[in-house]
Amino acid sequence: MRAAPAAPSSPSRGAGTSSVSRYSRASTDAFGDYLRRIGKGPLLTALDEVELARRIEVGLFAGERLAKGVSDPATARELAWLAHDGGRAKNHFIEANLRLVVSIAKHYSGRGVPIMDLVQDGNIGLVRAVEKYDFMTGYKFSTYATWWIRQAIHRGMADKSRMIRIPVHTAEKLNKIKRIRRDLTSTLDRDPSLRELSDAAQIPARDVSRLLQYDNEPISLHAPVGDGIGDISELIIDDDLPQPDEYATITLRAADICFYLEALPPRERAILVARFGLDGDEPRTLDQIAVIQGVTRERVRQIEKRALALLHVPRLERYLRD
Repeated sequence: MRAAPAAPSSPSRGAGTSSVSRYSRASTDAFGDYLRRIGKGPLLTALDEVELARRIEVGLFAGERLAKGVSDPATARELAWLAHDGGRAKNHFIEANLRLVVSIAKHYSGRGVPIMDLVQDGNIGLVRAVEKYDFMTGYKFSTYATWWIRQAIHRGMADKSRMIRIPVHTAEKLNKIKRIRRDLTSTLDRDPSLRELSDAAQIPARDVSRLLQYDNEPISLHAPVGDGIGDISELIIDDDLPQPDEYATITLRAADICFYLEALPPRERAILVARFGLDGDEPRTLDQIAVIQGVTRERVRQIEKRALALLHVPRLERYLRD
């Protein structure tokens, strides 16, 4: 089955101003070529969408039947043809909607991600929309596909627009806070306080502060400081680096904890790991773990207590509490 036409890759950046100029022109030309290529086919009508969706569904069913094995050669040939036809219908459906992806991607241009990359990510969302579309609902495909395309573009931007990648759900929360901050700044005619941001976003102030830290651009450790003084890395003292004896103690403690936790049932072990941040993340509250586990806060407390009791190692609890 052919994949959806992908946005052409951008040429590599050369050195010097003339190379940058050539790179920019080449990128623009490639995008123009792509637009001309995808603009040749006619748009689909509502009936076209239903017919293509039916063929895709029949093709999937035929493929599943073939995979299970068919003894009759004539039936096998018919199923193979239907499966192939479903693949052609899928490609037709995708190719006819590539212009929708470009239209949506243009709304996100100028945010640090090349338009070709936005289109490429949007195409991934389009393929997903075609695969998930249920023509029986009566929804117009473009309305349904827009959500999938935007979702794919958002995820791609979160991955590509930052030097240091942050999780997609974190990036979405950060974008929400930044949008609220812009609105409040315009309304109040000043920068909003942390409390005002927290109230407007309905997110705890501590979480707002932590999320805003992700918005800081990283600074190179080799950036110069002053006139010939050196670079930033030479001025940083690593107070967190443990001394040799401290390092040995920490290593043994971690080994002890992992050894004892292996003896616990999976649920008890998962709760202790989350409760005390043993996976490298921040320790979670009982309420947070309750949401993750799908139980009440009191139930999490009981499981935690039972897990520590099962270990029968008093010093391990002291390690965890420290």
